[in-house]
Order: sequence, then C-alpha cells, then structure tokens
Amino acid sequence: MKIIDESVEAYSIEHSENEPKYLKALAKETWQKVLQPRMLSGAYQGRLLSLISKIVSPKIILEIGTYTGYATLCLAEGLTKNGVIHTIDVNEELIDIQEKHFKNSPFYHKIKTHLGDAQNVIPKIEVNFDLIFIDADKQNYSLYLDLVMSKLNPKAVILSDNVLWDGKIVNPQINDEDTVAIRAYNEKLITHSQLETVLLPIRDGLSISRYKN
Repeated sequence: MKIIDESVEAYSIEHSENEPKYLKALAKETWQKVLQPRMLSGAYQGRLLSLISKIVSPKIILEIGTYTGYATLCLAEGLTKNGVIHTIDVNEELIDIQEKHFKNSPFYHKIKTHLGDAQNVIPKIEVNFDLIFIDADKQNYSLYLDLVMSKLNPKAVILSDNVLWDGKIVNPQINDEDTVAIRAYNEKLITHSQLETVLLPIRDGLSISRYKN
C-alpha cells in the first residue's frame, strides 16, 4: 500500500536535508549485500530521526533493532558530547557490516552494540534513557515498551517504526500475527496514561511518544 502520493513524497524529500556520505555508503552496501534491504530506514526517515535526536539532545539512547546500523548513526547525530547509544540486534551475521560503517562515521566511540534477544538485554543495561527507537520484531513491540517504561528519564521520547505496517492495520480482513500485534501496540500507545503519542504517516508509519512523568 502506497500511503503517500509519490509526487508529494518526492517533493518532501527534495526539500529535506541530504544524507551524509557515510550513510549513503552504508545504504548502498545494504542494498547490494543484505537480505530484506527494505528494512533500512532510508535517507528521508533517517533525516527525521536525526532531527528528532538533535531536538531531544539525548545523553543516552536505546535502539531496539540495529539491522545494518543506518538508523543507529542517524540517531547518534543528536547525542550530547559524552552521549552513548546502546543498540541491540539478534542477528550476528550483520556485525561485520555494522562495525565497518560505524568505524567510518564520526560516532564510532559513542556506539555500544549488544548481540542478543532484546527482552534479555534491556534489563541488563543499567542506565535510564532519554530517547528510544523501537524497530525490531513486531510481535514483541508491546513487551519492549513494558520493559523500557521503568527506564525512562523525565520527558523521554519513544520512536516506534513500521506502525502502519504497509497499511495492513486499517484492513479488517488482514489478521496475521504481526498485523494484530501492531494494532494492539498502537492502541497501547494512544491509551497509555504515561505517554502522549502522535502517529505520522511517514514511510511505513512512525509514532512519536513523549513520557509525561
């Protein structure tokens, strides 16, 4: 499902910031060598992630779902001078490409990678977070939200990717496990007493939630 008219999307991209060269190189290698390259955040959403991070100016970021590290580097652009981004992924086959492009960026010293299941890793990271990006297995989005709620700093921001799920969430005839999980997650965000949320129809849907406490 094409959510936004292609001409409108093209105009929006044309009037947004360009991606840095090191991100172009990462995107190119991802499309050439890695399965499911569509999972890449891409230049337009990447510039949005970067801008949000710069507005928040986080000291500590948590990313759930590294993939090849494109969004990791975009989010790292907004870190404070001594800030750190903790990024979690279960796929060890992606470590080499992540490491290569992290080293080629200005943020290598700010990135802490964690290999493993996020539901096991998150409780072991003994810090609180200013910014969180959830972009992993859809059926566990709600679980990840539960795990991070006690680890948020005041006014922390949670970004959730793929929350429109190719438009499947608005089709009542589609009820596969991922679609049902994303529907439930979206309801959880908008009804959560500690969060205020706006869902943006950008690419595959991006929710921005602010911790009110």
